[in-house]
Amino acid sequence: MPTINKSEIYEKNLNFLVGSGASYGLLPTLALKVKQHGTTKAHTIETLATKYEGNEAFQAHLFSWYVREVILPAAAYNPDLSFINTNEQDKVIENYNLFLETILKLLSRKSHKKRVNIFTTNYDGMIAHTAEALLRRGSHDFHLNDGTDGFVKRTLNARNFGRYFQDHGVFDRHSKSVPQINLVQLHGSVYWYKDGEKIEVAYDLRRAEKQISNVPLRENQDFFDMLFDETKTDEALALLSASADLSGLTPTSDAAPSSGGITAKNAAFQEAYKSLPIVNPTKWKFHETVFEEHYYQMLRLLSYELEKPDTVFIAFGFSFADEHILNLVKRSLSNPSLQMYVCCFDDAEKETMEGKFLGFGNVELVRVEGFLDFTAFNEEVFTTKPPST
Repeated sequence: MPTINKSEIYEKNLNFLVGSGASYGLLPTLALKVKQHGTTKAHTIETLATKYEGNEAFQAHLFSWYVREVILPAAAYNPDLSFINTNEQDKVIENYNLFLETILKLLSRKSHKKRVNIFTTNYDGMIAHTAEALLRRGSHDFHLNDGTDGFVKRTLNARNFGRYFQDHGVFDRHSKSVPQINLVQLHGSVYWYKDGEKIEVAYDLRRAEKQISNVPLRENQDFFDMLFDETKTDEALALLSASADLSGLTPTSDAAPSSGGITAKNAAFQEAYKSLPIVNPTKWKFHETVFEEHYYQMLRLLSYELEKPDTVFIAFGFSFADEHILNLVKRSLSNPSLQMYVCCFDDAEKETMEGKFLGFGNVELVRVEGFLDFTAFNEEVFTTKPPST
């Protein structure tokens, strides 16, 4: 059975790693259809960006699509306007709700340290928005810890993830731990802002959308369309980006600016893009030092959690393309009391993960009949419902 046995995990140090597969349907993944030259294998944003890392024109066009189609929708998402969602988007929201409710049910059964860590590489605020909705509903008493402190202005501090909340009786004759979910956004967030040498976190939807909207994109619709043309290769993409810059023409331009103007446009885009509070998928690094320092602090936190005794680590919707995370996890697997579950979307992904985790006896690759999407994860893999007969 693909179900993860709750009786074997609920009293343990429980950690999740959630990737873009969880938000698919509300936001796109990083998978593309354009082929790698000379093969039948499709590119991802990561592989394409890495191949053309030194090509300024190509990167400006590629990351313009990335900002427009991936980052901006994450910043523009408004949970209070759910009535305009499609059925597919509503399903994603429902799945996040089920995911957190299952975690909270497990935490309610724990006798001590009622805490779960959710490490995510997603930029969106779906976990924070879902937690807010659950708290408003009043169906669960818990605390979501996103690592911030402060009042009017909240800033990130790694030490805050080690803090716990307790309820005490009127005369301090008894106390109990408040169930807590630590939300650790490894690759940044659309709700982060650089504030001197600190990172401010503000779930201000207008501010988040404005921050992303201010990036001067290179609008080249032909280039964007080709990313999802399975009859094309990366070489055709490279030629298209080069010709657009040489001619000064894009499908949305009215006149042909000089090549110097195009260079200036690329430079303006790169400068604005590098200031965003997100990891760059070329080398899985932040451009801003403040964000980069926090990234490595969070990697240390992940390593620390995985090296604890009696630890369970469940990865869902994550490709392990980030070499820093992959290598850290591999090192942590030397912990004999660590049990890791990697949820594989399909057989092809399972084969890929078998190669990545070859030789590790404490890694279980999880598959179901059909695709292991977020719905299948909640209904068949990570659920408090009794297994169907």
